[in-house]
Amino acid sequence: MTFSGKQLTTRLDADGTLTVELNDHVWEAPTGTQLLIRVEATPINPSDLGLLFSMADTDSAQYSPGKVVARMPDGATRAMAARHGMAMPCGNEAAGVVVAAGEAPIARALLGKRVACVPGTAYATYALCDATMAFAVDDGVSAEQAASSFVNPMTALAFVETMKMEGFTGLVHAAAASNLGQMLVKICAADGVPLINVVRSADQVALLKGLGATHVLNSSDADFVPRLADAIHETGAMLGFDPIGGGTMASQMLTAMEMSASRGAAFSRYGSSVAKKVYIYGALDMGPTVLNRAFGLTWDLGGWLLTPFMMKAGMEVVGRMRMRVMKELTTTFASHYKERVSLEGMLSREAVAEYNARRTGEKYLVLPND
Repeated sequence: MTFSGKQLTTRLDADGTLTVELNDHVWEAPTGTQLLIRVEATPINPSDLGLLFSMADTDSAQYSPGKVVARMPDGATRAMAARHGMAMPCGNEAAGVVVAAGEAPIARALLGKRVACVPGTAYATYALCDATMAFAVDDGVSAEQAASSFVNPMTALAFVETMKMEGFTGLVHAAAASNLGQMLVKICAADGVPLINVVRSADQVALLKGLGATHVLNSSDADFVPRLADAIHETGAMLGFDPIGGGTMASQMLTAMEMSASRGAAFSRYGSSVAKKVYIYGALDMGPTVLNRAFGLTWDLGGWLLTPFMMKAGMEVVGRMRMRVMKELTTTFASHYKERVSLEGMLSREAVAEYNARRTGEKYLVLPND
């Protein structure tokens, strides 16, 4: 048995041409622990955009039904030589109904059920996914509610788990008005974890305050860094998560941490001995990460991804996280969308301009079978 439909792919050629298009595709019947899911809903996350369009100039791109042709900067084209000529499917997570399953019991048990899953190929009519990366949702949960039940919820929970595993006691989070950031506010409030939220506007401050956040700082304010240092001194938050990547946010976090740690201490040319760490987990700013070395020598800056964390944390921790997501899917982990589009609609000039701007609160949901 085979299944026919459409699949979106992104291809970068050696001359810098990026082609994102919908193609006819045939899916073979799943085997082993595989599932074939009829995709009902799939979000466009920042992590998807890194593969989908990366640094391509979408403003000057050529648009036609089901196809976008854009130019990638020369430096980025060279850096991505490993993907030249490859038509790569994308779309990390989705919700849909399992229409076929492999022979393994773990797969057969999900046949006919609506699942949340992480196929990595979700911008399509159907998607193959391993049963270990899918879980059934309750009957009362819609595909739209379940579509974003993996990446953001599991990431927000994993930040708290990372904090515990590494011996820290509080968190600083940038771009905190995002769907993920709002989830983190609710998690930390429920779990008693000190959280400092960094946003970019007064409206975003009001949004998070309305959710019950205690510490919300506007990075556009002239006194942002000293105020961040005050909040860190009050909370003891010495672990930061930065989805911006480019620019100075990570540096500002480390500087504020050092300002707090050094208060009342004797001068040392090496700075304080208090552990300070920032993880970069995104690239909302595609520019270089700038570090202004004003934070001594006891600090760490690293990259963070959900999948490596899950492998390190182990199945007991991951299983506990998944159970919490399912229990609180329509409350703590509810996602909100600005627009809903079809597969072809997601490649319109208007839609690409909106979601590729990566603005907080402007998330798109793709409905492949509508």
